[in-house]
Amino acid sequence: MVFALRRAVASAAAVWLWMALPVTAASLVRWQTSEATFATGTQGTWESVSRRSDGREYLAPGQPTPILSVRVDGTLHAPTTAAWDATSRTLSLGYAPAGVTALVRVETREAHLTLELVGVEPATAVDRVSLVLWGPVPTSIRKTVGEVVGVLRDGEFALGVQALNIKTLGGYPENDEGSADRPYAARATDWGSVLQAYSMDRSKPRRIAVWSKRAPNMPVPAVPGETVLGSKIALFGCAEARALDTIGRIEVAEGLPHPLIDGVWAKVSPERGRSYLIAGFSEANVDEVLAQVKRANLMSLYHGDAFKSWGHFEPSPKFFPGGMAGLKACVAKARALGIRLGAHTLSNFIQTHDPYITPVPDPRLARTGESSLTAPVDAEVLTIPVASPEYFTNRLMNEMQTVMIGQELVRYRTVSTEPPWQLLDCQRGAFGTKASAHAAGTPAGKLMDHAYKVFFPNLEMQREIARKLARVFNESGLSHMDFDGHEGCLAPGEGTYGNELFAKEFFDHLDHTVINGTSPPLSHFYWHINSYCNWGEPWYGGFRDSMQEYRLNNQAFCERNFIPKMLGWYLLTPTTALSDMEWMLARAAGFDAGFALATSPDSLRKNPATGRIMDAIREWESARRRGVFSAAQREQLRNPKLEFHLDAVDGGGWDLFPFHASPEFTHEQRILQPGEPTGAAWEVANPDAAQPIQFKVRVVGTAGRVSNPSFELDRSVTLSIPVEIEAGQTLLVEEEGIARIYDTKGSQVKSVALSGRVPQLKAGVNHVRFDAEFQGDAPPKAVVTFKTRGTATRVGKGD
Repeated sequence: MVFALRRAVASAAAVWLWMALPVTAASLVRWQTSEATFATGTQGTWESVSRRSDGREYLAPGQPTPILSVRVDGTLHAPTTAAWDATSRTLSLGYAPAGVTALVRVETREAHLTLELVGVEPATAVDRVSLVLWGPVPTSIRKTVGEVVGVLRDGEFALGVQALNIKTLGGYPENDEGSADRPYAARATDWGSVLQAYSMDRSKPRRIAVWSKRAPNMPVPAVPGETVLGSKIALFGCAEARALDTIGRIEVAEGLPHPLIDGVWAKVSPERGRSYLIAGFSEANVDEVLAQVKRANLMSLYHGDAFKSWGHFEPSPKFFPGGMAGLKACVAKARALGIRLGAHTLSNFIQTHDPYITPVPDPRLARTGESSLTAPVDAEVLTIPVASPEYFTNRLMNEMQTVMIGQELVRYRTVSTEPPWQLLDCQRGAFGTKASAHAAGTPAGKLMDHAYKVFFPNLEMQREIARKLARVFNESGLSHMDFDGHEGCLAPGEGTYGNELFAKEFFDHLDHTVINGTSPPLSHFYWHINSYCNWGEPWYGGFRDSMQEYRLNNQAFCERNFIPKMLGWYLLTPTTALSDMEWMLARAAGFDAGFALATSPDSLRKNPATGRIMDAIREWESARRRGVFSAAQREQLRNPKLEFHLDAVDGGGWDLFPFHASPEFTHEQRILQPGEPTGAAWEVANPDAAQPIQFKVRVVGTAGRVSNPSFELDRSVTLSIPVEIEAGQTLLVEEEGIARIYDTKGSQVKSVALSGRVPQLKAGVNHVRFDAEFQGDAPPKAVVTFKTRGTATRVGKGD
């Protein structure tokens, strides 16, 4: 494969001939790659973007097609003229109203075209250019728009844009900080789609609205030397099937991040999209937890709280009393088993007990703004006089109401409503800092914070935190991490540039590959570094309910952006049932998606089904990764209303069993004469072989309860369950012979082992009489469905 062969690709690029072809009357110059042709006109616009093999045009008709727009003195200008110098390979784009010319160097490679802004004339005019915008390039492609990766596909052909350095951002500059919420290099439109990228001048201090206007009028310091010069993109067109391969070739040729896993490009590695276990292991119990990870054949054991604090990332003494040596020993044990060890972070979030905060706060903490003291204050006073209330009254990014004055952090309860402006009812020496006297005129800086009770760094400190995190991973050998809270990198006020820079700084300082995920929004340059996106949390409902629609919708996002599909986090508690786990595993197989299983050593010990759950994960994941399911089977497996069971078969392969659900049967309280039976009589069809009865009883109503449900089968045997089921709850009995009660969110609240032999539903029609006791002023109804296991289909045999 080409991805690991940097030298070979570089050699191929070196011998690829410069292609500046004869032009038509409407074109200034045409450039060709192996599969695409790009033509520009004399007014600095794209005149054609076409497939080389047959000339099929992809430029959308009737839309503006600027190659590069520039913002000069606050106004965005499209080019008005263009000239081509073949010797220097420079395209000169003129902007007559602004009186400036942009010099763009164009290079062709075998797979792609590069365009780089190398100069502005007159040279002094660069200080007037605050933004350059590549395109947007309008295309007629509508079928698949990979918004993050910057690739458009129509089923046959693909067009794409790649930002070639950190200052060039995929997307459109939506505001003064850039594209913070939607950093999308491609975008669908009513008439097709666009490709787009931009660079901003960050070399001058600014006052702008930051983090999507959460911090208005925030002072943002200059980033020295970071002008628009050097903004650079690649454009490519190729057969759709070669789109991902082409991006890999561009990464190698242009020096973009190109992470390898065991010598194979991470984007096509067999390790991509593997599932993993999250648990708070320690030096004392890591062997026990690793044994479960090995049994399930998962990629990684991932710690959710491995560090003493976010910011400095020292190993937590709670889990690693041996410090870094103890953590390294755990990594070595995992590596010996072929398992990665990972640790969770929230990117640049800084906890209040971190050395960046206490006892002496770092002066580089991000501030939304500041005002000066209008009078001196001693170390005891609880009222702080300030010149302006502007930054202190903003309720956004102000969860802890904290200001930095010198080396002291001060929290305030409120701000006076009229002059003289004062911070009232203050806590001096907050977060372990030292209360001190301060002179009049001393700045009081309002710190940016977050509901997670954390502070944030400025850009310089943010880069330091990324390097510090890389050093911890290098020293320990940890090789799995999520950039959770990646949106926090917007805090310095540099928009998506801050996100990209943090990830790149971390990546550039690693000495080994670290599998990594992120929280949304995923950004264009970071896509090259990223391994997966595993969005969806288990804290907001039952196993099958928490964020389920969101999880499933994310699969389409991942697919159109060449990201391995992942279903998010699922929670394994002491009461998680095997049937719930197989419900999720079926979805994972249907979408070909990995997942994370969040648990604890204690939950693994207490759940009586842990061993069977780990075995089920191993078999389902093995079958999924081998691709044994047919397209029709995958379609069924994606349906959250369907359930399946998978059994490994001696000699190889698996038996896939479907479950069949009956129609709903309803019973409610009946008032009859004394002694008359109150139960409901139903005919329940079993389309499968005879098997123990399985059912679900939903108690539907706003109040009251149903007690002691019973099922009589064919007038011969009765199953009675001594439980109370409140309105909104569900009783579930499945193959394991345990009655489980779930609340309205799907969380288990109680379980009862069934006594005696569980009655069987015979094949064909079964006569079932159901009865129960109904309580409450307006008693609820019982809605019952039955479930049977069907005939197996053999999959994977002989593969």
